[in-house]
Amino acid sequence: MKVMLLTAATGGGHIRAANAVEEYIRENTGWDVRNVDCLKAVGRLLDKTVCDSYLFMAKKAPMLFGRLYKRTNKLDRLSSLVPKLSGLFSNLLYPTLESYQPDVIVTTHPFATEMVAALKSDGLVAAPLICIITDYGAHRAYIAKEADAYVVASEDMAPELMEFGVPKDKIYPFGIPVHGVFFDKQDQGMLLRQLDLDPNLPTLLFMAGSFGVSNIIKLYRDLAETQVNMQIIVITGRNQKLFEAFEKEIKGNPSIPTRLFYFTDEVEKYMHAADLLVTKPGGLTVSEALACNLPMAVFDAIPGQEEDNANFLKTHDMCVRIEKDGNFAGEISNLLREKEHLRAMRENCAGFDKSQSIPNMLSLISQLVEKREKRA
Repeated sequence: MKVMLLTAATGGGHIRAANAVEEYIRENTGWDVRNVDCLKAVGRLLDKTVCDSYLFMAKKAPMLFGRLYKRTNKLDRLSSLVPKLSGLFSNLLYPTLESYQPDVIVTTHPFATEMVAALKSDGLVAAPLICIITDYGAHRAYIAKEADAYVVASEDMAPELMEFGVPKDKIYPFGIPVHGVFFDKQDQGMLLRQLDLDPNLPTLLFMAGSFGVSNIIKLYRDLAETQVNMQIIVITGRNQKLFEAFEKEIKGNPSIPTRLFYFTDEVEKYMHAADLLVTKPGGLTVSEALACNLPMAVFDAIPGQEEDNANFLKTHDMCVRIEKDGNFAGEISNLLREKEHLRAMRENCAGFDKSQSIPNMLSLISQLVEKREKRA
């Protein structure tokens, strides 16, 4: 079995989902797998243009991004333009597919889905196409009649996809793929002791890399002024400016025990150590937290897919939503006082069990490939 994964680097979630599938296949099957960034395969200019434009709008013009997201989700000329543009680049992707001759193609990005769909429509590709939607809301950009299956985050997405014309028998609510380490439960007390933190104090985890420096430092100061005992773990990612700002803030404000980390490839360890995650609601971050049974306080959601993710969590009481003009410290401190509510949120996260997402998808791959071979 030869599996080709196609992704793109507009945000880290698409790539993390593809990497999780690739890792599982390599460790648990004898299948051959190739993981390709479809935009880089098409050309550096397109890759840089698309990725830079996405990052600029998401960070500098989120309201414009949200309006475009909603506009392209409607059935009109603008929404139909996106797949047409992707289709124009599909021939540039074709040599990558032709050289590998995959038995199945799995996409984690709408551009990749549209390009493969165009090649299937032209008769150049016959392999089954499985589209993984890496957020908790559907968007029309993912939809292509040539897709053989959609792997989606939850059962809630089926009605929306069906409104877009996707047959129900093509929708598989297996969950967004995440690395298995997030499902491997760890001893919270032991992890906190290793961090020289108190197992008896509520622990907040700040995944802070994508926040603005002034915003997140203010939130930290506001928490320090509350009367609720707590301790905090901060991960700034590769945001050097934010790391240095937190270093200075922690030294000048020792009232909350705080552990600060720059970049880590052990995010799961800190999620298992925490009682509440403060984060922007990206699709993969949300899925990894849910795998750890970790409730969230979501903040600064980008209009569009992050709004969809936040709304899903709020609907199922797995998060509290904090608006920019809201009382962040008050809401967090109230939640830490209301231990029963926090416990109930954790139980809701645990009930959303998508630990078999990748094994289920591999079974689906086998079924689709066998079906195709019988038709051939």
